[in-house]
Amino acid sequence: MNSECNEYPQLQPTVENLSQALFTVNRHAKTAPNPRFLYKVKHDSLQKLLKEGKAKKIGLHFSRNPKNSQQQSDVLIKCGRYTFHLPPSKEDFTALPHLGKLDQSVRNPRTSLSLNQAKKLLMNYTGLKEDQHEPPQRKKHRYEKPVFKKLGESYF
Repeated sequence: MNSECNEYPQLQPTVENLSQALFTVNRHAKTAPNPRFLYKVKHDSLQKLLKEGKAKKIGLHFSRNPKNSQQQSDVLIKCGRYTFHLPPSKEDFTALPHLGKLDQSVRNPRTSLSLNQAKKLLMNYTGLKEDQHEPPQRKKHRYEKPVFKKLGESYF
């Protein structure tokens, strides 16, 4: 019997549940060893919420961690009581106001939703499937001590 299916009651895809699930997935993605799928679920969920009118683009913020030390902006999206950032499209720069630096004092409300529940809800909502056969991580080579031969000995 699959205990994972019966472990939690099925959450309904309400705006509040989806925004809590997005918050949970986003929080875990920041420290995950392989965050690619979590960020994909977040991106696709927010795009669908925007398309359905359940989320709204507010404006642009300067990124806290710009790539290559250059200035970069992110789109601020409001969904329920939560706000999220996504990379901007070209249209966003002309259509949205720039809000300047991110206000560090504004925080999303806490939630007690587990990562498994959040992923399951967002995967059902978007139709994404988690690929169990992700590309293997490159193996790190074990350190080998250098071998020193005595003077005059051959290495072969």
